[in-house]
Amino acid sequence: MASEQTSSGKTFDESKGYQKKELDSPYYNDGREIGLLHFVYSHPKLESLRNSPQNVLAAIDEYGRTKKYLMNVGEDKGKIVSDIIAEVKPAVMVELGAYVGYSAILFADASRRAGGKAYYCLEHNPEFAAVVASLVDLAGLSDFVKVIVGGASDSFTRLNKEGVLTHIDLLFLDHIKPLYGPDLRLAEELGMVGKGTVLCADNVIYPGNPEYLEYVRSSVQQKRAVPARSEEARKGNPNLIYKSELKESFEPTGEKDGVEVTRCLGEEAAA
Repeated sequence: MASEQTSSGKTFDESKGYQKKELDSPYYNDGREIGLLHFVYSHPKLESLRNSPQNVLAAIDEYGRTKKYLMNVGEDKGKIVSDIIAEVKPAVMVELGAYVGYSAILFADASRRAGGKAYYCLEHNPEFAAVVASLVDLAGLSDFVKVIVGGASDSFTRLNKEGVLTHIDLLFLDHIKPLYGPDLRLAEELGMVGKGTVLCADNVIYPGNPEYLEYVRSSVQQKRAVPARSEEARKGNPNLIYKSELKESFEPTGEKDGVEVTRCLGEEAAA
């Protein structure tokens, strides 16, 4: 099969491709995440992995390329977010959906080098969170990364109430796709999103997330005009002004995908 291309003509480097996602069986939470831990901690170059985020990432990629598929952000899309981190220099970065910690290690390392103060890694699955914590520690980032176990909405509410998380400079969304919009709107309601906040949403092409894209690409007037789906639905803060742009790239298996980069420009006075 020929490599896909982005609209800018960029092609995927097939030599770096992960194993293909299994279509007739589970492709995550089937033991491969623990298998990754065993692979990394029995690696012949284990000592070179200690306190080296780049070497730990290389070992995770090695597993994904030679053993089993892993639903990581991968090198190509990872670079998009890493470049944003270098530009924005977020004091506080938050990730929703950590899986095995690939993105946490990549982005926390970039954030720390950019002068960041903390990286909050929110993961619903406690087993995945344990894998994340172990690999983050191996990479030498455990003093910088806070792994929080629980659903994003519960964790947002609790951390905000405790005064731990009152503002987010950069938010990376990579958890359950239908929750992108509701969890962003909750962060808006809690006042954690404001002028200068940048949102990076993964998988907006593959598998896609039209509801989220519609929201962040809407004007204030368009958002104000949308009635709540129900009394329980998150209303968010429709007065926030967003400028959003799709950055095309690839999944680590080579499928075309993209990251939606959304910048909060400020807040329009309520009508």
